[in-house]
Amino acid sequence: MSENALLELRGIYKSFPGVKALQNVDFNLRKGEIHALMGENGAGKSTLIKVLTGVYTKDEGDIRLDGQNVTIRSPQDAQHMGISTVYQEITLCPNLSVAENMYIGRSDNIIQNWKGMFEGADKMLKSLDIPAEASAQLASCSIAVQQMVAIARAVDMDCKVLILDEPTSSLDDQEVQKLFKLMRDLKERGVGIIFVTHFLDQVYEVCDKITVLRDGKLVGEYPIKDLPRVELVSKMLGKELDDMSEIKTEKKDTDKEDDSTPVYEAEGLASTEGIKPFNFYIKKGEVNGFTGLLGSGRSECVRAIFGADRVISGSVKKNGKTVKIQKPIDAMKNGIAYLPEDRKVDGIVGDLSVRENIILALQVMKGFFKPLSKAEANAFANEYIDMLKIKTASADTPIKSLSGGNQQKCIVARWLLTHPEYLILDEPTRGIDVGTKVDIQKLVLKLAGEGMSITFISSETDEMLRTCSRLIVMRDRKVVGELKGDELTQSKIMSTIAGGEGQS
Repeated sequence: MSENALLELRGIYKSFPGVKALQNVDFNLRKGEIHALMGENGAGKSTLIKVLTGVYTKDEGDIRLDGQNVTIRSPQDAQHMGISTVYQEITLCPNLSVAENMYIGRSDNIIQNWKGMFEGADKMLKSLDIPAEASAQLASCSIAVQQMVAIARAVDMDCKVLILDEPTSSLDDQEVQKLFKLMRDLKERGVGIIFVTHFLDQVYEVCDKITVLRDGKLVGEYPIKDLPRVELVSKMLGKELDDMSEIKTEKKDTDKEDDSTPVYEAEGLASTEGIKPFNFYIKKGEVNGFTGLLGSGRSECVRAIFGADRVISGSVKKNGKTVKIQKPIDAMKNGIAYLPEDRKVDGIVGDLSVRENIILALQVMKGFFKPLSKAEANAFANEYIDMLKIKTASADTPIKSLSGGNQQKCIVARWLLTHPEYLILDEPTRGIDVGTKVDIQKLVLKLAGEGMSITFISSETDEMLRTCSRLIVMRDRKVVGELKGDELTQSKIMSTIAGGEGQS
């Protein structure tokens, strides 16, 4: 056992029917270390975490904790050994108080004593500098504070190993910094932290080491100072990353000005979600986007365009002719498709198969009294599984068992199957790996090159600049500017958000 080692996994194998999820994987974690577990979706990260926490039983291999071989048969076993996990989706009870959430399900005598429970919770919250009152209802706390409460619960249960699975995907920059402060405090206390994330900047800001997995195999373990970002991306993908420069080259071909009639245009569009009246247009083969800070109204604008939120004013034209779009089916019948921001809530139907998810929008447009034949459904599903390189054992696999990036590709396939003229993609690359991000960005530019009009929204400004030829800038649910050509720079976007009062 290596010096100061807290956790060691050796030769871990795990298979499912038709899939070798883990093959001879090693992982090491020291006390007081923040260790990033990196890899594309489908690389094996989630499977390794589930083996470590007793959700899955390993087929082969050894797990050592504090130098002792251990057998972890269930999440309860892991918890008793001091291995705790905080997931991206908060798994606490929002209708209970912060204190109750910290102690629920525990056998400690303290939960028989309400006064003692609230005092204990307050003490723990203060010691970790978490801005929450023990008596407050959890639902009244921000998502970031709820994440911290989940971490406090884990730490208070004598946590030795803390696994943070995509904890920052729903947080803004300030909330991320508060979480990082808490992580560093725990590191000082000797807790070993496994940090699973897709945000490269965050890895380099807070982590000590990186372990990279690819296709269920160990690529390697690296001190953060010895692994430049370009090399990390290369190791995750298994190839040299020239794709970004390819994207920039492809984009130039799509940046054309023309005087043609817009495919879609809106005047004075406003919705019940607080969006101030705005004007909008998009032309054939154009990629444009909405940009702005979290909560600026980017998603609400495209939801109004698609009829997903109730429109209270404005007029809409399609190819120069006035149309009524009051609900999503109206938009779909007018050749508009929309990939929503939250794929889990508004996108996938988890218990349905990959095939059923892919054909869903087309079936809605045909009507459920005119079902697609099984042969048609299979042909469509297989065509798009091949086209988008969706990693799935078969078209019959439940979509919920796919990685996040492959779920996202299924939703893209669903809309491409309707052959839209205008495709709206709201955060299509959030929470997915670098390789799939590149695939989606290149697909966007390919589709635009074939004449499809696309609105692309991303929280990552670099991604917007790579893909969009025109950006509509939002602040406080109002359009404050439009940028194109030489204006498409990080600094111009920031200054427009901060003080621009352009078109409205």
